[in-house]
Amino acid sequence: QVQLVESGGGLVQAGGSLRLSCVASGVTFSRYVMGWFRQAPGKEREFAAAINRSGESTYYVDSVKGRFTISRDNAKNTVYLQMNSLKPEDTAVYYCAIRLYSGSYYQASSYDYWGQGTQVTVSS
Repeated sequence: QVQLVESGGGLVQAGGSLRLSCVASGVTFSRYVMGWFRQAPGKEREFAAAINRSGESTYYVDSVKGRFTISRDNAKNTVYLQMNSLKPEDTAVYYCAIRLYSGSYYQASSYDYWGQGTQVTVSS
């Protein structure tokens, strides 16, 4: 059974940083694409970042480029999202997800399992 567990969310002031982690179990982690999505109150879930199996290729939504960095440690079955220069509009629940089959890096419907989410709140 695939399980994803996020951690690292919290309350931070604008301009601050947070590092999210997501540990996967029940799956051969290194074989699959991983993604981070976020959902703000009253809004639909949106793509934030994704990383290919080896970690050599990364993908970002324009609004986080240059501020967020996705990475993975296949030996630890863990994907990270380093978030710098945080803005109030980054406030959301952040979810990690795993894509088991071919598909889009950017669309939530391409991902097969999701974590429970971790809250990130950025105060102004």
